[in-house]
Amino acid sequence: MRAAARPVITGAAHFFPDTKTSQGDLWQEFFREHYNGLPLARRIFENSGISSRSTAVDPRAEREVSGWSTGRRMERYIEEAVPLGRRTVSAALESAGLAPSDVGMLAVASCTGYTTPGLDLRLADELGMSSKVQRLFIGHMGCYAAVPSLGAVADFVASRGRPAVLLCLELTSLHVQPPTEDMEQIVAHALFADAAAAVVLEPDAGSGFEVVDVVAVTDHSTADLMSWQITDLGFKMGLSPKVPDVLAQHVGEVVRDQLLAPHGLTPEEVTGWAVHPGGKRILEVVGERLDLPAEALDASYGVLDECGNCSSPTVLMVLERLPRTDGPVVAMAFGPGLTLYAALLRRS
Repeated sequence: MRAAARPVITGAAHFFPDTKTSQGDLWQEFFREHYNGLPLARRIFENSGISSRSTAVDPRAEREVSGWSTGRRMERYIEEAVPLGRRTVSAALESAGLAPSDVGMLAVASCTGYTTPGLDLRLADELGMSSKVQRLFIGHMGCYAAVPSLGAVADFVASRGRPAVLLCLELTSLHVQPPTEDMEQIVAHALFADAAAAVVLEPDAGSGFEVVDVVAVTDHSTADLMSWQITDLGFKMGLSPKVPDVLAQHVGEVVRDQLLAPHGLTPEEVTGWAVHPGGKRILEVVGERLDLPAEALDASYGVLDECGNCSSPTVLMVLERLPRTDGPVVAMAFGPGLTLYAALLRRS
């Protein structure tokens, strides 16, 4: 039997759709009219902690987007996702020094669009991957999808001894909803943006982030606090303001007891924190509950400010921003369930 290999992240890349807009312009040039100047909506946009976002669909130019059928939105998903995904995976492979034909598994995580043949199959074909490449599509997990997906591809690399690629790609701008005074919907429109991020994992590589462990907890009693429902007018987000309070109850135990303690570590010994920036309050709660230094979450705040919440790619984008220091790194993300996933990485 083959000895398990060490799965190591050796390449990474991320890209955005072409349209990048300031938060202020999005409000002034589309959402102010969309919400009929609602003071609550204006305050939510102004206090989001976001200065700019990238989108595949610019609502200022395609003002009728909130009335698009789900079918039309899915057609646009494929038009936008294939070239964005191809560019991102190609760059990640190039950074790892690998060719598409070297890849043993391609995993794709996305909750903002669906098609069959899937995005994974289309990309494998366009990139020239082997007809024998294994593929995995991970859908409808939301913002935390990158971490369990990372665990899945790491397990493949460890057991099969072959390289793997994980692509997380979300186009939330496809799902602008009709005007409403529902605060949860307004918050979603103020936070979410589009991006793609990819990582390459290789067996027993000499340099990169080794994936050491992945843990999770789901609070089933709060499953209704986050939702992503398919409707006739695209996918509709439900996002309760209670989410940070629930997260506060679990993050300390998950990180200290489930992730770090079995490896003889404490939060004080962690040298890098890649925390999904679901919003300013989410990051504040993580910092408070883990008693982190003020600068520990700078990368997360930076991604939130410059890119918005891009759902599943976001934590991988934060990971790319971390300073290159030795020692353990924690990657963490949250989503529907309410679910918290965390991974322990170690620079090799």
